Amino acid sequence: MNIFRLAGDMTHLASVLVLLLKIHTIKSCAGVSLKTQELYALVFATRYLDIFVSFYSVYNTLMKLIFLGSSFSIVWYIRHHRIVRRSYDKDQDTFRHLFLLLPCLLLALVINEKFTFREVMWAFSIYLEAVAILPQLVLLQRTRNIDNLTGQYVVLLGAYRALYILNWIYRYFTEDHYVHWITWVAGIIQTLLYADFFYYYFQSWKNNVKLELPA
Repeated sequence: MNIFRLAGDMTHLASVLVLLLKIHTIKSCAGVSLKTQELYALVFATRYLDIFVSFYSVYNTLMKLIFLGSSFSIVWYIRHHRIVRRSYDKDQDTFRHLFLLLPCLLLALVINEKFTFREVMWAFSIYLEAVAILPQLVLLQRTRNIDNLTGQYVVLLGAYRALYILNWIYRYFTEDHYVHWITWVAGIIQTLLYADFFYYYFQSWKNNVKLELPA
C-alpha cells in the first residue's frame, strides 16, 4: 500500500458514493448509463472470484464487498426501483455493450498471467474495465447537457485510474520485479478514453459554465 494506491481507492469509492447519492437521494438516474453499470457489475463479479477462498486483509475484503454490493445495487435501482427507473433514458443509452464481451474474453484467453479459470476471468475483468465507460461517454455526448453529480462521477472514475497509474510507476521503481503488462496497458487505454471528457470538464470549470459536450 502506498499513497497513490490509497488515493486511487478512495477516489474510486467516492465515485460510487456520488452516483449512489444521486440515485438514492434525488431518485433519478438521468444521464447514467445502465449499460456501463452492468459492465462494471460484471467486472467486479469476475475479478473478485477469490473473495470467499483467499484472504489478504480486512481492507482488501471490505473494498471488494463494497464494490460488488454497490455495482449490483446501482443496476437494481435503474432497472427495478419504481421511481428511479422512470428517469432512465433507454432511447439514448443504446451502445451495444454486449459486443464488448466477446473480444475481452478472447483476449483474456490468449493473453493472461496463468491459464486457469480464475486468472482468465481476472484478465477478462481488466480488459472489460478498460472499455466499460464507453456507453456512459457515448450517452453523455448524445444528451450533451450534463448535471453536476454525473459529471463528478465520471471525473472521479477517470481520476481513480490516473492515480493507479502513478501507483504502478511508484511500485515499479520501489519494488523488485514489479511488472504487470496486462494491467498497465489496459489502465493506460482506460485513462485515455477519459481525456476528451476531462478537457471539456476542465474548460467548464475554468470558465464557470455548465458542462456540455460537443455533439
